[in-house]
This record gives sequence, structure tokens and C-alpha cells, in this order.
Amino acid sequence: MAEGRRGAARSETARLAILEATARQFAGSGFDHLTMEGIAADAGVGKQTIYRWWPSKAALVAEALIEGMLLPDRFVPADTGDIRRDLADWLDDLFAFVGDPAHDTLVRSLFAVAIEHADVGTRLRENLGTSLVAARMDSAVAAGQIPPDAPRTEIVELLVGGVVFRILNRTPITPDTSGRLVAAVLGA
Repeated sequence: MAEGRRGAARSETARLAILEATARQFAGSGFDHLTMEGIAADAGVGKQTIYRWWPSKAALVAEALIEGMLLPDRFVPADTGDIRRDLADWLDDLFAFVGDPAHDTLVRSLFAVAIEHADVGTRLRENLGTSLVAARMDSAVAAGQIPPDAPRTEIVELLVGGVVFRILNRTPITPDTSGRLVAAVLGA
């Protein structure tokens, strides 16, 4: 006979309410101002319920990322047959999202918490579509658009690094920023 779990059964309604409250508060005021008390009040649950299911604020943020509640599910590179255009369009989508003043606190907080908590960093990387970009790079190799020995992982890291640099330094994004980054990384 399997040993049962201790404590109350996990209610899916309560779980979603907690994650939605986490996402709202995180997006509105950032990780530093996120509190278990505030989340509990917003979700209409007891604080002990949150602690029973999640060990930390970072775990809550990571699960909200997994559930797609913090970042849109739109950072997917197209496969039009032109790797340069596809990468530039992907970067344009990222820049449009991070450049929106309504997302400023969310984006900066996500990067800050990702530095401190590896699980959030992993989820953030996945939500930015880096594995999908890597797959797009593989199809570009198969199509002869880039050489087979191209350092695909490093190319993706450099492109994401360009986005992160601009976020951290508030470097202006111009209409040709994405194309210039792609040209710099893939070669003119």
C-alpha cells in the first residue's frame, strides 16, 4: 500500500489562484516586494497553504513562469527559410516586449531573481525561446544557411546576451538593432 501524502489535498483552484496572484504582484512590484502574505491575501488562501506547497518565493515565480503566467508564449522563431530574418524577427519580438514600459518591472525583476535562483534562470531561458532558436539553428544547418561547424549554442547565447545587455544598460533599441546583432554574430 502506497504511503499517502500528509496534509490537505492540493486544490487546483487554490494552486491557480496562488500562481495568478504571484504573477500579478511580481509583474506589478517585482521580486523584492513580493510577499507570501500579499500573495495569500490576493489569492484568498492562508499563508500556510502557500508554504505547504512551495518552499520559497523563487519557487512560486518559477512555477508561474512554467505555467506561462509571466511571459507570453510568443518568443518562437519562425522558419521562413531565411535564418537571418528569422533571428532578427525573434529579437524584434523580444525587444518589443522588454521595451514596453508596462513590462519594465517584470523584466528587470525576472533577471534579478534569475541571478539568485537557478531554477528561475532555467525557466526564463526556456521562456525566451532559446531551445526553439537552437532548433531553428539546426534546421538552418540542414538547409545550408549556416556552416555545420557554426557554434550554434554560442550564437544563441550571444544574441540573448545582446538583449540582456540592452535591458541592464537601458541602451536604446533602434529599428535596425536586431539585424545588426544578427549580422555581428553570424557575420555580415
